[in-house]
Amino acid sequence: MRINQNYSYLVSAITPIAPIGALDFMRSLGRISPALALSVLLATGLARADDHQPTPAYNYDFSQFIHWLEVNVDEKQLPGGALAIVSREGIIYLQTWGVKSVRAEAVVTTDSIFRIASMSKTFAGTAATLLVEQNLQSWDTRVSDLFPSLQLGSSASSAQITLRHIVSHSTGLMPHSYSNMLDDGVAYDRIKQKFNQIPTVCAPGKCYGYQNVIFSLIGDVVEQSTGDSYEKFLHERLFKPLGMLTASVGMEPYLNSAEATSPHRRVRGNWRTTTTNPAYYSVAPASGVNASIFDMSLWLRANLGAFPEILPADFLSRLHEPIISTPNGYFRNWSGLEKAYYATGWRVFDYNGMRAVHHGGGVRGYRSEMALVPDANIGMVLLFNSESNLANDVVPAFLDTLSNFAIQ
Repeated sequence: MRINQNYSYLVSAITPIAPIGALDFMRSLGRISPALALSVLLATGLARADDHQPTPAYNYDFSQFIHWLEVNVDEKQLPGGALAIVSREGIIYLQTWGVKSVRAEAVVTTDSIFRIASMSKTFAGTAATLLVEQNLQSWDTRVSDLFPSLQLGSSASSAQITLRHIVSHSTGLMPHSYSNMLDDGVAYDRIKQKFNQIPTVCAPGKCYGYQNVIFSLIGDVVEQSTGDSYEKFLHERLFKPLGMLTASVGMEPYLNSAEATSPHRRVRGNWRTTTTNPAYYSVAPASGVNASIFDMSLWLRANLGAFPEILPADFLSRLHEPIISTPNGYFRNWSGLEKAYYATGWRVFDYNGMRAVHHGGGVRGYRSEMALVPDANIGMVLLFNSESNLANDVVPAFLDTLSNFAIQ
């Protein structure tokens, strides 16, 4: 494994309350690079936990997990990637490796941009919750009332689909409706014309069915409610306040960024760069966010409660509250899984007695996974610029470490 950057900050205890306002410090740094901001944070000790707090009943020694990951990345010869482990107080461990593209020598850094794919849904769920908190919408708002000319589903019962159903994949519509058209490069605006043809499989709120296209109606709701584009709303309400200086929405900023990594696929045993499917950018709430590992470390910390002036504790509780039970198909190889749900743009599950909040993502040439355990004040995010099934094992391996179960 070619390690490019490796920042680690070992803590003797992870505390439930951040002792220092790290966000205020980040703002005072101005528009410097995230990598420099990280080095200053570590050097000044703003990521330090309070040594006077008792050690919780979790294992915070992630050396075994990191070693396991390094061995597997090296064995699979993955092009590049980045890992961050964080607490509410700051970054505990951050590592990048490999290259942005196998066609060049530019290495992956903490500033390098990845497509985070379906992890974008966590931002969309947060955006929808912000609308409700501002009384711009209600969770019980029916989509048919917002967009009278838009018919959803093949049954009259689908007229009762609400904003809450959209954010939790509980619309009752056929799962993965028209994702095949996205795969074929058909953009969202064209697919919307076929929404009335989607089969209704149950009444709204009665069953789970994962969506990409239907989920992206959140963007339409944001734009109708605020008068701003979905991209501007995320930038002004989340990216900028949280210090996610390199995060963006859409294909254009991704293609125009000198820091963007390239997507890779395995071809005849070797990693090769591949093309970018623009259609998945057209469903921006479902899969349109671009971000660096530093950006995503801030997002995880925000969801752990690090920045209550932006995402307060009660807001996060509602955001992470399970809405509908989900089948275990996504987690079928996770032996510690007990129950699984979908919340507001987030997956939530119980694993070996721990409540975890999670999402993964995958688009052509990229894979990503992140998970946080609020009770343990810990989170992890991993970004690959390749389609590697290693991503499937990362979250259970991380949680097994945290709960003192040996990594297999």
